[in-house]
Amino acid sequence: MNIYQENGYLDRKEYLNSIAESYGVSHLVVHDLANLLGEEEDFDGLLNSIEDYILMIEDNYGNNL
Repeated sequence: MNIYQENGYLDRKEYLNSIAESYGVSHLVVHDLANLLGEEEDFDGLLNSIEDYILMIEDNYGNNL
């Protein structure tokens, strides 16, 4: 069993898609950030980066993600 399965996902792809849906962010953005940061950051750094991305977008463009 891997870390994704331990957290209720089939694999990394399903986990990343779930994050995109939960945060209301494009799947492409989530997958690009995840690939940039690496798997070791999926449950920490990735989430922080997505939150930072959302704040940046809201500051610059309003709530239109």
